[in-house]
Amino acid sequence: MKISVLNIGRTHEKYLQDGIAIYERRLRHYVAIDMICMNEYRGGKNIAESLQKDNEGKIILNALSQIDYPVLLDEKGKQFDSPGFANFIQQAMNRSTRNLGFVIGGPYGFSDEVYRSVPTRISVSSMTFSHQLIRIVFMEQLYRAFTIIRGEPYHHI
Repeated sequence: MKISVLNIGRTHEKYLQDGIAIYERRLRHYVAIDMICMNEYRGGKNIAESLQKDNEGKIILNALSQIDYPVLLDEKGKQFDSPGFANFIQQAMNRSTRNLGFVIGGPYGFSDEVYRSVPTRISVSSMTFSHQLIRIVFMEQLYRAFTIIRGEPYHHI
């Protein structure tokens, strides 16, 4: 199985880039992982939020053509504890999912079209994080899930 993490726009802060790179290297011991940075829509500073979401939605839907099981990371999605998320990953592996894709939206979230196209949604937390910060938080949770699946001591209950 391969896991793709799709992001709108690049990660701007060096400390976030460094942290993401650490977990990306760690994850490669367990699974093929692909960090996909989709170009953010550049319509200017005065663009309406809905127009930005719609344009980013088209970018996301185009990128999802390579993903056979897409999952939106969305605040209204299903919440898991870490063992539950590990079980979600394990079930995807058991179904022989070729490419499990987790999508992190832009600063305003997802368009209605993306919501209609991707029914599976996971909430990383009931708290709100920036679309930049959630990248490292999610990468750490992916790493934790694989250590749980393998029975390794990283996760302490």
